[in-house]
Amino acid sequence: MEALLEQVAQLPGLLAVSRSALVRAWDAPTLARALEWARYFQHLHGRFRTRPRLRAALGRRLRQGQPRPLLGFRHLGGCPALLGLALLENRALPPAACRRLLQSLLHPEAAAEPPGLALLARRKAASRLLALPPPPAGPPAALGPQVRAEAQMLLARLQQEEEEEAEAAGGRAGEARERLRWVAGLLEQLPQPRALQVVAAALLQRQGGCEDWGGSSPEEGPRGRAGDGHVVGLLLSWLLASPERFSAFCLLLPGSLLASLTAHYSQLSTPYLDLLTGWGSRLLYDPLQGRWDNSCLDKAELSWEELRERFCCLCRGPAPLREQTQAALELLKAQDGDFQVCGLSVWTDLLMEVEKSLRKEVEH
Repeated sequence: MEALLEQVAQLPGLLAVSRSALVRAWDAPTLARALEWARYFQHLHGRFRTRPRLRAALGRRLRQGQPRPLLGFRHLGGCPALLGLALLENRALPPAACRRLLQSLLHPEAAAEPPGLALLARRKAASRLLALPPPPAGPPAALGPQVRAEAQMLLARLQQEEEEEAEAAGGRAGEARERLRWVAGLLEQLPQPRALQVVAAALLQRQGGCEDWGGSSPEEGPRGRAGDGHVVGLLLSWLLASPERFSAFCLLLPGSLLASLTAHYSQLSTPYLDLLTGWGSRLLYDPLQGRWDNSCLDKAELSWEELRERFCCLCRGPAPLREQTQAALELLKAQDGDFQVCGLSVWTDLLMEVEKSLRKEVEH
């Protein structure tokens, strides 16, 4: 078993070399050996996928020592495609080795996997299509087609990983921290604004869309698949693990989307209200202009108008969220002196604006 684990541990190195300039030294026989190793790893996946303990051991060995633990047992099954994709995108691969690679994909041996070139071509074409700029009348950037597609891929990977780990005895309790590190490594491959948008789109997809105020619980999701609650929990844990990350997340998204998320995921409501409270407490009233201004111009925070809109969006949500938001504003107003006139307390003014907005909603 130890020899088998040592063999599996070579996969991250093989994939790393296939993406590097070291392939310049590869000839056709070297490439053939690399493809044989890839098919061997695929064979191991088929052999051990119905044996949870061995599968979990192989998955742990794959992740061991990786700075970004992105590989798991399921990647063994797609190893020929992973290796082929890396080599096809590596311009350092010599012509002779490249021809050998194409021949292996177009004319696989009887014992090898089905041709993967068509699949790779479709993925490449899809990535190019998704990279095109959206039309002017398209959806907002946070929910654009490329972000939504990346969110679907993220959810699929997390769901598959969760299902595989759930079948291993004791896997869920003992490896939660490792899976969180795996999610962090996965998301760190994207620049932070894109990563935050992808997480937002994934959470919105799990809740059933930004217009869905009710329906299934966060643990069940729109389709109620087993493990959805744990997938969502991983995303929320990553998002809330860093105050700076959560602040950037809330600054990036519009108030309507954040209100939808906090309405569906109760874990977000209190941190979001705390964040809005911190931003509001740093607003100063300018008596000459008759308005509230940001006292920290060097920081990326919300203006009075944006803050008012965020609170109004929360109060237009379902009753529990509306009541929580109004209660928070009333408490802040009381702590600030319980003033009844404008310009003395930002919380008095915000509460008055929220109540005015709610009255208009009722009238209409």
